[in-house]
Amino acid sequence: MNTITTTNFNFPNQKSFYKGKVREVYNINDELLVMIATDRLSAFDVVMPKGIPYKGQILNQIATNFMAQTQDLVPNWLIATPDPNVAVGHLCEPFKVEMVIRGYMAGHAAREYKLGKRMLCGVTLPEGMKENDKFPDPIITPATKAEMGDHDEDISREEILKRSIVNEADYLVLEDYTRKLFQRGSEIAASRGLILVDTKYEFGKTKDGKIVLIDEIHTPDSSRYFYAKGYQDRQDNGESQKQLSKEFVRQWLISNGFQGQEGQVVPDMSDDYIKTVSDRYIELYENIMGEPFVKADVSQIQQRIKNNVERFLEARI
Repeated sequence: MNTITTTNFNFPNQKSFYKGKVREVYNINDELLVMIATDRLSAFDVVMPKGIPYKGQILNQIATNFMAQTQDLVPNWLIATPDPNVAVGHLCEPFKVEMVIRGYMAGHAAREYKLGKRMLCGVTLPEGMKENDKFPDPIITPATKAEMGDHDEDISREEILKRSIVNEADYLVLEDYTRKLFQRGSEIAASRGLILVDTKYEFGKTKDGKIVLIDEIHTPDSSRYFYAKGYQDRQDNGESQKQLSKEFVRQWLISNGFQGQEGQVVPDMSDDYIKTVSDRYIELYENIMGEPFVKADVSQIQQRIKNNVERFLEARI
């Protein structure tokens, strides 16, 4: 399948270009950001060698849809979506932390808990929990935002303030927005027979100093979902939860001896395995969005994106 794993556009009034783990961002005249969701797959903060068909379209469409569904609660950066893989929004100065919120003991939190740790990002974890149990209340466990190829690191609220990564007034807003978004996301997930287990949000400041949600929201790359049906029975019986996230990729990598640690080699992903990953992302989309996924034409995906973005920018002038 034709995938988009890197771009090299030169848009009108382009000032700069930034390459993240999955998204590529073009600064237009220090006013707009054109964010292209590629088909790159990142796990354990490492970008896999092959792209996943339709992954970028899926991430972009979920994120922009959820931004529309939460803009009454929290302002966001989004202006338009001129292409299935593209979001255009206001230029913002990003905060250098990711706001991770967890409703359940899963993923990274569960791995740390199994190692005997009872403190995560300054938050005390209850004794006697088992993997995938629900926390009494959602907990916020921030992470420092890594550059491409580096690992995000857990950090406490106290350390964020002590190191002046974010000032206290702004951090209180980030926490408030994080809890509101998680509550809304949980309600939407429940309406679709899902449990929003954990997720992360990123925020930035506009030129006029307003704090807004940026990047992505409630996608399978930034979030973990369980199927609600049978959740409690599986917990009671000590069974694994049926989940919607890219955790299945992480588990496949772990089973093939890779966790992003120094000296480890990324296992080869066959074309057949790549297709199964793409199929799982489509399944994720359809369950999270509650509608069929419509594949965009990818025969000339680079040209399609270029044409759509340039048409949008010309119309703005």
